Amino acid sequence: MTVPRKAHTATLLPNGKVLVAGGDSPTGSALASAELYDPNAGTFTATASMTVARDFHTATLLSSGMVLIAGGGILGAPASAELYDPGAGKFAATGAMTASRYSQTATLLGNGKVLIAGGGGLYPLASAELYDPSAGKFTATGAMTVSRSYHTATLLGDGKVLVAGGTRVSDKQGAAFVERHVASAELYDPTAGTFEATGTMTVPRSYHTATSLLDGEVLVAGDVVGGGYFSAELYDPTVGAFVATDNGTVQGVLQTATLLPGGMVLVAGGNNGSGLGGDLASAALYDPSPGAFAPTSSMSVARSGHTATLLCNGKVLIAGGDPSGTAELYE
Repeated sequence: MTVPRKAHTATLLPNGKVLVAGGDSPTGSALASAELYDPNAGTFTATASMTVARDFHTATLLSSGMVLIAGGGILGAPASAELYDPGAGKFAATGAMTASRYSQTATLLGNGKVLIAGGGGLYPLASAELYDPSAGKFTATGAMTVSRSYHTATLLGDGKVLVAGGTRVSDKQGAAFVERHVASAELYDPTAGTFEATGTMTVPRSYHTATSLLDGEVLVAGDVVGGGYFSAELYDPTVGAFVATDNGTVQGVLQTATLLPGGMVLVAGGNNGSGLGGDLASAALYDPSPGAFAPTSSMSVARSGHTATLLCNGKVLIAGGDPSGTAELYE
């Protein structure tokens, strides 16, 4: 990439290119820069910078083809948001969120609006809001039943959104902050504009992934409990319950999970829970048919806080998450 970064976003654009925006530099400072990956040329080129430096923000492709960038920035998380116009190659400010947030989730709903949920500072928020692209504004919607950061939000087949896990609060103990992770989950109903509790996960999770499978179930994988021990489970929307599935391999946290065209899920990289020096290069495939993980070829370098983007050609672009700012393709 043109700039080494992690905790950034990567968004597949309608023209097949990938917008990579923001994130942390190797020194830990938030970035405003952005770049485009061209699958035909196999290269990254700089595009216009964002109006605000951001990390742990969200990027959502709208039905118009523009990209909504919102929040981010652990130190002084902004309430601001902006739009990237692929045609002009520029960012421009849009309406501000009702609250400052980072590590929130952003989900494109069936009605074209974007649900922004949770996130925040040391004490995560339960509040949620909707972005209306036609008006360019955010408005509050029903609050979650539990405050959350570093959670997941997954659009289900019936139009509802499954919100699962996350960090509920950070308690200061001496000079350190200790995170509390939750196993609870809830559903957002766009018609009613409300959240309601659903089945509880088998273990508390944060920094995990949630992937909607072809049969409508959701694969939830990874957690920070027990030093980065990897576990996985499935959410069945028809009964509103989670059940454990095969773990099969050891991965970490801050990994990526990508649904492949054939229905398998590629889980790649992450950190084993030991912090610096604990990044992983290993990868695995989850096959829903037997409900099992199997190792696949490892990445060329160890990564965490990277992105994985399914390209139009069926390959997966793995980008960043390492000090050198490298990228690679899985095929």
